[in-house]
Amino acid sequence: MSDEQLHDLAEHIQENLEGKVMEYHLRPFKTALSEIEITANKDFINDVLRFLRDDPECHFEMLVDITALDHPARPAARFDVVYHLLSMSENNRIRVKVAVDEGEPVNSISKTYSAAGWFEREVWDMFGIPFSGNTDLRRILTDYGFEGHPLRKDFPLTGYVELRYDDELKRVVYEPVELQQDFRVFDNLSPWEGMTNVQLPGDEKAVKPKFIGKQA
Repeated sequence: MSDEQLHDLAEHIQENLEGKVMEYHLRPFKTALSEIEITANKDFINDVLRFLRDDPECHFEMLVDITALDHPARPAARFDVVYHLLSMSENNRIRVKVAVDEGEPVNSISKTYSAAGWFEREVWDMFGIPFSGNTDLRRILTDYGFEGHPLRKDFPLTGYVELRYDDELKRVVYEPVELQQDFRVFDNLSPWEGMTNVQLPGDEKAVKPKFIGKQA
């Protein structure tokens, strides 16, 4: 579809879902192609997705993915839950976003799209966003007993625990992560700066290094 046709389709969606869809944009998807991105009210997510699935002008019959975005500095509604839909018959894509606060549940869409249950489990595992109505909301990528949610931006890159095989206990054990302070401090300079006494182009931000080695 051309961008003009996508605008017409987005207007059709917004008119039929008044009060449930707040706004829409066209986002680049691939070269010379765009896709619709709509922001919806999370309380009506099933109504919105059922319309997108069943309306003959939309016919987004396939749920491709559910993911989330973390905005820890945002004063309200820290997360965006994002649904990607595909219309195979029309060769169109649409992205639906709903904003949600930390700990606030989102209605499961597993009765609208049967594949959603596994995607919702992944979002719960990675971001800690609960989905009310999902009857099997368990971790799916991390181990049983894992602490935290790894794709949150405040989750440490080193994690909280590490695992190893204990020869005496003959099993895998979990231990708190311990790093020496030296491994936590980085100077963020180019590795070339310490190898010469010549100021390299592009590294004017750094202090010119002292000559290392024997003077001629």
